[in-house]
Amino acid sequence: MPDEYILGISAYYHDSAACLLKNGEILAAAQEERFTRKKHDSRFPVHAIQYCLEEAKITVDQIANVVFYDKPLVKFERLLETYLAYAPKGLISFFSAMPVWLKEKLFLKSTLKKEFSSLSPTKTSPALLFTEHHQAHAASTFFVSPFEQSIVLCLDGVGEWATTSAWIGEGNKLKPLWEIDFPHSIGLLYSAFTYYTGFKVNSGEYKVMGLAPYGEPKYTDLIYKHLIDLKEDGTFRLNMDYFNYAAGLTMTNDKFHKLFGGPPRKSESTLTQKEMDLARSVQEVTEEVMLRLARSARKETGIKNLCLSGGVALNCVANGKILKAGIFDEIFIQPAAGDAGGALGAALSAHYEYKNHPRKVNPLDSMKGSYLGPKYSNDSVKESLDKLGAKYSYYPDGKLEEKLAQVLSEGNVIGYFQGRMEFGPRALGGRSIIGDPRNQKMQSVMNLKIKYRESFRPFAPAVLAEKVSDYFEIKAKSPYMLIVADVLEKHRIQMSAEQQKLFGIEKLNVPRSSLPSITHVDYSARIQTVHSETNPKFYSLIKEFDKLTDCPVLVNTSFNVRGEPIVSTPEDAYRCFMRTEMDFLVVENYVLDKKDQPVVEKDESWKQEFELD
Repeated sequence: MPDEYILGISAYYHDSAACLLKNGEILAAAQEERFTRKKHDSRFPVHAIQYCLEEAKITVDQIANVVFYDKPLVKFERLLETYLAYAPKGLISFFSAMPVWLKEKLFLKSTLKKEFSSLSPTKTSPALLFTEHHQAHAASTFFVSPFEQSIVLCLDGVGEWATTSAWIGEGNKLKPLWEIDFPHSIGLLYSAFTYYTGFKVNSGEYKVMGLAPYGEPKYTDLIYKHLIDLKEDGTFRLNMDYFNYAAGLTMTNDKFHKLFGGPPRKSESTLTQKEMDLARSVQEVTEEVMLRLARSARKETGIKNLCLSGGVALNCVANGKILKAGIFDEIFIQPAAGDAGGALGAALSAHYEYKNHPRKVNPLDSMKGSYLGPKYSNDSVKESLDKLGAKYSYYPDGKLEEKLAQVLSEGNVIGYFQGRMEFGPRALGGRSIIGDPRNQKMQSVMNLKIKYRESFRPFAPAVLAEKVSDYFEIKAKSPYMLIVADVLEKHRIQMSAEQQKLFGIEKLNVPRSSLPSITHVDYSARIQTVHSETNPKFYSLIKEFDKLTDCPVLVNTSFNVRGEPIVSTPEDAYRCFMRTEMDFLVVENYVLDKKDQPVVEKDESWKQEFELD
């Protein structure tokens, strides 16, 4: 039997990506933004596709099917019906959306054929297939999960019509149970508050989640009373009188602003207690919706496993609450839960559901740790560093980890670049910035001097999988940094009566535990369990650090500055290293000390390169 290659793509909305399967195995997957350096790039993922083909050493002509993660005609129908329902209110939005649809999206089939023909040596296009948006989300999580059978919940802004859907995954099949349709969407409710608190929709939702612990849930009653009618089983309806997204160009309207006492916060202006309280309130409502949906799904079906995907599944605080509630025996969350993961889901759906191939369950999961992007050999790294005029030292495996553990224990910040790049929004030790979690200044140094972003943003602990329960209230694996759990009582530092009186952001500088730089103000942490099977190099570095310091945990954040996609190449890594106050850079087995690098004149103009997120 010849090998069968299936290519899944997501494009034209946000977070374009490509994913290549070979006989059902994931060979490669990457987001377009990593190659173009434009965050959330939505254009046709030509660079991501070329990378996938190079990884497999094939041409476009060897692909059996290209699968798109969405049904554009159904989405177009939803847009037209929505505009009609809200007419004449939606006229401005209608006139801004229609030219794009009529030019690109409505005739997507011919657009895709043209794009693939231009990549093909024989100027032909592979056979095209289309999945539904939520079907791609469901497939992306269930078919790679370690479960033979599972409930699947998909929650996002909106696909064609569905905003929330439930499925039963069994073997190689997904059976839809029910869905909640547009305009009623928990993802869009969260985005409305993202917009209102002055952050960017589709990228600032993380900030709202990070800001929530600084606030009090003062507005939850208002949200329940005016914005959302939430039923006992978790189903809900939004009161569209307060929202503008169905018909206008903004998320919220004057009625919403009046309800919450004023216009939206201006982007980049001072954050006040009000924004923190709004963040906490919408976060609590979202958690309650997800908990109720999870409980009723378990009750209805009796199935003991849960898979999550869709952009809302990146809400790791809500995921942690579901896990802690013990509703399910095990939970699996797709690491590329947003639209990028739709590329993977589209390909998997075609392989299992359309072509009916049998499914073999991997007890770990089939994502390979999500390390599915490009990697670089030591030879090619050396070549790149020489071209850049960089000064470096080479350390063989073993010696490298010893050196880095020492450097970390001295309070240095390291840009850590090794192995394959991660697929999804989280850096997981392939393209990471790492530091010592015991160092109290680490959070503000990393935020303000390295990432150039808001000081309140929390950092994640990367912890040896077998030692996670020694520090955190969690027994489950969390390899993709998508579950938040509390720091154990024995590691906490209780606040004094004086500190208790502090408000909001003032609490930031009060150390909360023996690992202050990864402990959020509410004693929680967003955990990444590191496994020797999927990332042996990162695992042995943490092991070495543990040996030296008796601490099996590192601070791990993504290797980029604010507004920039995560670095992809050694050149990206060196550029980011030289522009920031990182102390060391490690690219495979080469270690670069900032002090040894050629002195470059400080030029801050690069900060204009990236749009603020």
